[in-house]
Amino acid sequence: MSERSYAILGTGALGGFYGAKLQKAGLDVHFLLNSDYEYVSKSGLVIESKDGDFTLTQVNAYNDVEKMPQCDVVVIALKTTQNHLLPHMLLPVVRDDGVVLVLQNGLAVEEEVAFVGNVSIIGGLCFLCSNKVGAGYIRHLDYGQITLGEYANGYDPTGITQKMRQIADDLKSAGISMELAEDLLLARWKKLVWNIPYNGLSVVLNARTDELMFDVHTRQLVEQLMYEVAAGAKSCERIITDSFIQTMLEYTVKMKPYRTSMKIDYDERRQMEVEAIFGNPLRKALAVGVDLPRISCIYQQLKFLDEMTRVGNRENKVK
Repeated sequence: MSERSYAILGTGALGGFYGAKLQKAGLDVHFLLNSDYEYVSKSGLVIESKDGDFTLTQVNAYNDVEKMPQCDVVVIALKTTQNHLLPHMLLPVVRDDGVVLVLQNGLAVEEEVAFVGNVSIIGGLCFLCSNKVGAGYIRHLDYGQITLGEYANGYDPTGITQKMRQIADDLKSAGISMELAEDLLLARWKKLVWNIPYNGLSVVLNARTDELMFDVHTRQLVEQLMYEVAAGAKSCERIITDSFIQTMLEYTVKMKPYRTSMKIDYDERRQMEVEAIFGNPLRKALAVGVDLPRISCIYQQLKFLDEMTRVGNRENKVK
């Protein structure tokens, strides 16, 4: 059994699910919570899962990073909209020569963690359908695989490192299926093949994944957006194959009807991860003179909707 300790920063649909699986497998896990802190510290976490339901009646719950022990692996499971908090949150909790595991959507998110000295930074791409449905209550609907890749300055491919293997072993022991990527940048672009069309269109068109795939027009638009993501990847000298795009389309047709994470954020009037998922890839491509017009169109629409939500929230506070 691993002696590695884990800190979960962000105990939501994703961090709560994976952290609970690690604790169930016997690992030492510490959870940072916000609104659920009182409830979870008293009652624990409930996981309702297609792989089997379970309850952790006692968890190491905290509402302040300063009270957490230093851990070997710090899992960032916050939304990227909260990454401005990372300098304050990471330094007290990550052990020297430890690992920061970034389980976030989008591109260039590891660059936002690179200020931490003497740690390994590993990016994790989660193919997971999971929702938080109540205080300390997470419902896992489908999938769950994580792809790991180690970050190097400039996203040079690192190959499969020892730290990646160690963390993969811990996650596998918790029943989480794993893939190890030699090239994190390619893995991140591949994840955007799914995230850009479905997150963006689900918000702009007020639709679930099954609705987008059922209609001939939106299905065509999804595919066109996927090929535009591949053009973005190519601008960064990474190749995404046609067969990968077709596989993503087939996966989504078979997926249970799903409201994307960005759609849930929009419906709940929370800030959306527009910059990490749309803005960063657009800027990377534009920096080498490659225009991605369809992605740019959705980006501008999402920026407008995000601003309207922000203004609405501000006005509601004033009332």
